[in-house]
Amino acid sequence: MLDDLTNSGAIPTLAAALRFAGERQKLIANNIANVSTPNFIQRDVSVADFRQELAKAVDKRRRATGGETGPLPFDNTSEVRVDSSGKVSLTPETPHGSILFQDKNNRDLERLMQDSVENAAFYRMNVDFLRTRFDILKAAITQRP
Repeated sequence: MLDDLTNSGAIPTLAAALRFAGERQKLIANNIANVSTPNFIQRDVSVADFRQELAKAVDKRRRATGGETGPLPFDNTSEVRVDSSGKVSLTPETPHGSILFQDKNNRDLERLMQDSVENAAFYRMNVDFLRTRFDILKAAITQRP
């Protein structure tokens, strides 16, 4: 998948990854904000499933257009929906492996903080790749290196 993020047709792929990371950050922030709320159940989405669907969409686009151009034909999952405009909507499921406390909250602050850091790093990586793509386009348009 790294190849798909660094080639010339990567902008739609990077945009989808940024939208996903942005929506997931909202979800993680909500989980952190409610870490001590009684009866609150933390929810998350599968990052691996999103990445797999993104790779499938890139492969479908490659087969359909014979190259790297065109929209990404996403197959929606039970957790992640991508509409025709590219908007990402999340329907989170309960994460597994959390400890259920006496107040019926399944908090795991350490895991939430790790998720937040990993998600932010994924977001920053995609921003850096996208910035590089735009710099290349700008150089090509202005005909300056």
